Amino acid sequence: MAKILSLAARNLARYWRRTLLTSGLIILGVVAVLLFIAVSGSFKGLIVGQITDSMLGHLQLHRRGYVASIDNLPLNLNMKPAAVAVAEKALGADPAVVAWSPRLKFGAMFSNFTETTSIRLNGVLPEREAAAMPMLAKRVVQGSVANGLLERGKVLVPEIIARGMKLKPGDTVVLVATNLDGSVNGQNFVVQGVLGDVTGPGGRDGYVHLEDARALLRMTEGEVSEIAVRLKGLGMLPAAKARLEAAVAGLRNPQGESVLQVHGWDQLSPFANIARIIDLLDVFIRVMLVGIVLIAVMNVMIMAVYERIREIGMISAIGTPPRRILALFLAEGALLGAAGTAIGVALSFAVVYALNVWPVHFTFGRDQQLVLAPALAAGEVVLIGAIVVVIAILASLQPAWKAARMDPITALRHV
Repeated sequence: MAKILSLAARNLARYWRRTLLTSGLIILGVVAVLLFIAVSGSFKGLIVGQITDSMLGHLQLHRRGYVASIDNLPLNLNMKPAAVAVAEKALGADPAVVAWSPRLKFGAMFSNFTETTSIRLNGVLPEREAAAMPMLAKRVVQGSVANGLLERGKVLVPEIIARGMKLKPGDTVVLVATNLDGSVNGQNFVVQGVLGDVTGPGGRDGYVHLEDARALLRMTEGEVSEIAVRLKGLGMLPAAKARLEAAVAGLRNPQGESVLQVHGWDQLSPFANIARIIDLLDVFIRVMLVGIVLIAVMNVMIMAVYERIREIGMISAIGTPPRRILALFLAEGALLGAAGTAIGVALSFAVVYALNVWPVHFTFGRDQQLVLAPALAAGEVVLIGAIVVVIAILASLQPAWKAARMDPITALRHV
C-alpha cells in the first residue's frame, strides 16, 4: 500500500500544474464550507442566546391553549396554583434545569397623566427572573436594577413608550388593567428604568413585580400565565422537554388531555425560522462542496487515464494485475482529496483565528453591539474531511476502473 501511495504521489507531481489547479478548487470548497459553518454557527448562537437569555428562556410551560391565544394575553387560560405546584415539582427534580421564573402576563393602559397608550406587562419575581434570564438586566438602558431586576411599586418601561411619552426614571405613571371579572383597577407606579428591546424597536413589554401585578388584577390566587425555564445548555432542550412533558402529563382536564404544555424557544420565536434557513443553507453549501470535488477530481482523473494509455498498457503487459492499477488511480484521487482537505482545514483555522483576534461587530436591537466569535468543532472538521476524501475516491472510481480494464495490446498501439 505504501508503494502504491508513493507511486500515486509521483504521478501527481509529474502533472503538477493540473494537480495544483484541482487541489486549489478543493481547498476553496473546503474553506468556504468550514468558514460558513463557523460564522453562521456563531451568528445563530449569539442571536439565540440573546432571545433565550433575556426574554424567552430555553423552555416555557403554559396551560393548554394559552400559546394559541397568546396575542390576547388571556387571563382565563392562566395556570392555577395546583398546576403551578405540579410544574415546579417537575422542574425542581429535573437535572438539566438551572432556574425557572413564574410570570403573569397581561395587557394594561399606561398613562403619564397627559397621554395614554397600551402596554404588555410581565409580573415577575425579580430574583427568579434575573436567574432565569441573565441578560435581562443588561437591557436596562436608563435607570437601575434592584433585587436582580426591580422593586415593588416600580415598573420597567419599554423604550418605545418611554421615548414617545418623554418618560425618565423617577417619573410617576398609572397602570389601569381589567381583571377576569371585567372590573377595572388602577395603581400608581414609579418608573425604575427604561428597557431596550432585544429584537429592535417595536417592543411594548414592561415589567412589574408579580405581587403588584396580582394586586392590580385583584387576584386572590397564586396563578401565573407561564413559567420560563433556563437549562444548563441549549443542547439539553429536546431531552429536558420530553422529561417535563412526561412529568406533568398526569394532570389532565375533563377531555383527558394534559393540562400543561411544554414549549421550546423555537416554538415561540419567529427567529427559529431564520435558524432553520441557516441550517438549510449549511446543507446546500455541503452539497456544493460535493459537486466541486466530484467534478474537479473526476475531470483530472479522466485526463490522467487518457494521457497515460500507453503507460497503462506497458505496466499491464509486464504483469501488473488490474486490481493494482485500479488501486493506483484510486490512490491518486484520495491523495488529491486528502491534500486539498489538509490545506483547506489549515487555512480555515487560520481565518477563524484571525476573526477572533480582529472580531467582527454588528448591531442588534437598540445599538447593542454583538461580536462574532466563530469556532470550528472537531466533529465538523472530521466530517467535512471525510466527505471530501470519500467523494474524491468515488470520483476516481470510473476512470480507475477504465484503466484497470484496458487491453494491453490496444493500449500499446495508442498514439
